[in-house]
Amino acid sequence: MLDDVDRAIVEVLRTNARTPVSEIARRVGLSAAPVSRRIERLERNGVIKGYVAVVDDQAVGGLDAFTEVRLIGSVDTAEIEKIARDIPEVRQFFTIAGDPDAMLRFRVENVDHLQRVVNAIRRSGKVSGTKTLIVMNSWDRAAENVAGEA
Repeated sequence: MLDDVDRAIVEVLRTNARTPVSEIARRVGLSAAPVSRRIERLERNGVIKGYVAVVDDQAVGGLDAFTEVRLIGSVDTAEIEKIARDIPEVRQFFTIAGDPDAMLRFRVENVDHLQRVVNAIRRSGKVSGTKTLIVMNSWDRAAENVAGEA
């Protein structure tokens, strides 16, 4: 169970995972040692699953896309998740209520590359249909927060 201090620590780290423990301690009103112990406990308990770099995808190149996936009959969503995990271009997998059954987020080099990835999903034999949306522009709160901290 998380208390208010744990939630405050998580929120600081969610905004910028590189915030020094001394700064987190100042923000939550504790000294550095108990904050370090709390962070270690949050990591051990799986509340904090890891730390990532927020990358400006526009600077790197390529494009993002989302594909809605409709499954055949009574296919378990775990089956499509396994297929998604086996495709390196898949960044995220979501099961969702309603229609469609799942949503995949991809990062690909170009439209031809995207077509190959979507075709791989379709060939799985578990998919009755897809609908792909290409991201034209995006905004990311985490990236904005990190840029504001720099």
